[in-house]
Amino acid sequence: MPKKFTQPNPNHLKKTSNNLLLIFTRNPELGKCKTRLAATVGDNAALEIYKFLLKHTVLITKSLAFDKQVYYSEEIWEDDVWDTMTFSKKAQKGIDLGERMENAFKEGFKEGYKKICIIGSDMFDLSKQDIELAYKKLNDNDFVVGPAEDGGYYLLGMKSIYPKLFKDKAWGTGNVLKHTLQNLQDKSYSTLTTRNDVDLYEDIATLDAFQPFLKHMKK
Repeated sequence: MPKKFTQPNPNHLKKTSNNLLLIFTRNPELGKCKTRLAATVGDNAALEIYKFLLKHTVLITKSLAFDKQVYYSEEIWEDDVWDTMTFSKKAQKGIDLGERMENAFKEGFKEGYKKICIIGSDMFDLSKQDIELAYKKLNDNDFVVGPAEDGGYYLLGMKSIYPKLFKDKAWGTGNVLKHTLQNLQDKSYSTLTTRNDVDLYEDIATLDAFQPFLKHMKK
């Protein structure tokens, strides 16, 4: 396991942009990530798949011309895939996902950022261009949402905090997107292309990139 940072994080990078990308991640530990996927492929394969998805997220975000902050679910790791020269590292704070996201957005706006977007770290169907487009859409809209095929969203962006978006949601269910867009019905918002996230075996069963992790399923 990588070395754990002590608090406060000494490698928090200086602000260099008015745009901030928040990346929410789980610490990649056996039996603690991709649990719905693990129910089919097993804990070991689920962990390796999640590590693969983390590397993909690093690849598509590291060269973005925005400040980037990685928010860990459990504890901040020092020596892992998130290079401390590129990504600031912080710990998620809150009871549920909504409160954790809201606190991260609040902290970002308090630091002076004008446009903030949040993504997860397990979207193989997400590209650098998708993220760049989200910030462009915020030029003419106050909010941007990236719908996921499972009824959630893979990206949320805004120019000011709107607490209603983070409350009264059944996180992890197929109603999150619907209720989020209902919250935004009288606001200026835009949506991105619908993408597929990786939660279940069916999400990756036919994708070439994941076949090395699924060999044991074919026997």
